[in-house]
Amino acid sequence: MINLKDAFRAQNRIQDLMAEAESILMDDRNILKVTTTHLRSKVMPDAQDAVTEEAAPSEYAGQINEVAAFLLAMLAEREALSAAIHAAKAGLPLDMDSEAGLNRTRQKLAATFRRMAALRNGEVTLANAGTGYRFNGEGNQVSYRCDAKQVTTINYDRNKIRGMAAELGRKADGISAELDKCLVNTLVDYELPFDVNDSFDAVFCDFVEKRAAQ
Repeated sequence: MINLKDAFRAQNRIQDLMAEAESILMDDRNILKVTTTHLRSKVMPDAQDAVTEEAAPSEYAGQINEVAAFLLAMLAEREALSAAIHAAKAGLPLDMDSEAGLNRTRQKLAATFRRMAALRNGEVTLANAGTGYRFNGEGNQVSYRCDAKQVTTINYDRNKIRGMAAELGRKADGISAELDKCLVNTLVDYELPFDVNDSFDAVFCDFVEKRAAQ
């Protein structure tokens, strides 16, 4: 048995192992053997033909069947863990996935409201930002530049906005605390067949050894 926090960590590790195994299989240089015969005898009858083989980039290129089987085994582990996580979540008093998404929205809105609450009324003089028109000595209308006074006024009730931000923050913090409790205290009926900190090589080699012993 592990708690939800460790279950999610195990889930991420399985996904990483699968991605690494899949990257091996997706590289044709690992799954195809390419040999080139240098037909020297066609040019020089006494010469011997030479055969070269392209080197595979992965050290597991000689174990492709095992890598494919390992990938399926990790998929089975992921399926089992997902089912165990689902069963564990079903007994919780709140929907973790929905609440986690809603809490991100609450926190985003609270940040927007806090920004609004921090704004202030203001006044500033903008040099030569204004324009006007006048008649010159010849009676022609011409434009001229002048300073401009720009006034910024809060167009909402800042106290109400500040209150909304505070309420959202309190609710988001409360839900975050509940989610943390669920992660730590909720048990998942699953046991990872390897240490979550093990390298790909360690997990794969152990899989191959166990498979060979069956």
